Amino acid sequence: MLLPKDLVIAREKLQLYLLVRRAWDDKSKYLGAAGFTLSNPALLEDAIRQLASSVESRQDGMNDYGVFWRTEGSLSGPIAELPVVLIWLQWAIDGSVHFVTLKPKKG
Repeated sequence: MLLPKDLVIAREKLQLYLLVRRAWDDKSKYLGAAGFTLSNPALLEDAIRQLASSVESRQDGMNDYGVFWRTEGSLSGPIAELPVVLIWLQWAIDGSVHFVTLKPKKG
């Protein structure tokens, strides 16, 4: 399934989680290798939206909150491309699709 264009991506998820160095589960170093930094969170958001709109996502589970979707591909950054897995939750209550997290794609 191609995800809808009106994806919900909380800016806080980018600026307070993905692009911030963390002692555990740090993703900022991985994203930094492609040129994504705290000074340009809109570039990361645009890259996430571009990937989500260009490849099919597949269902990856469900719970009381809704259906999880998994998108695999490469994010195009300012200086490099990164293989990633994006996780989304399509809320059962209204069908809106929300960004949950990004993981480096292994192998």
